[in-house]
Amino acid sequence: MDFLKKIQIFFAIIIVFAMVILILNWYDSYSFKNNPIPLEYRQAIDEKEQEVLHYMKKNLGFKFQVPIVVTDKIPGKIFGVTSMSEDGKITIYLNKKVMKESMDYILDSVIAHEYAHAVLFKTGDFKRGTDGHSELWRQVCIKLGGLNCQKYVDSHDVIMRKLPTIFTH
Repeated sequence: MDFLKKIQIFFAIIIVFAMVILILNWYDSYSFKNNPIPLEYRQAIDEKEQEVLHYMKKNLGFKFQVPIVVTDKIPGKIFGVTSMSEDGKITIYLNKKVMKESMDYILDSVIAHEYAHAVLFKTGDFKRGTDGHSELWRQVCIKLGGLNCQKYVDSHDVIMRKLPTIFTH
């Protein structure tokens, strides 16, 4: 077999291998998008919620739980939203579309962030006409164990969490 033929076979193998990887990645994304979140994600969210509720009782003197709904209906790259209906029902929504790439950030920062909004709704300290990110909100977020109690997501923080530690230290 001549050298040219060997190179053609080598590149054909590389192309087939690359196609297999692309198909597996597409299937993985499709599967995540079209199925409920994996059980380990739900368990991690529940564990973090219990931690936040512990901090709420310890640091604020009361404890109340609100439903956390994972949805793909939140637009764009918003990680989470807390809402209060007309009848006073508070719900936290987490964005499934960003969950796969940013689960650590959601656990470390977003759940406490959204629970801080829920606390302000519950206590009546949320002021209509504001975006909800007051100094009081920030203090509550910290008391609930939030690691990054900023107004909005710091994309640099999310990106840096994805890099190996050799690049971040």
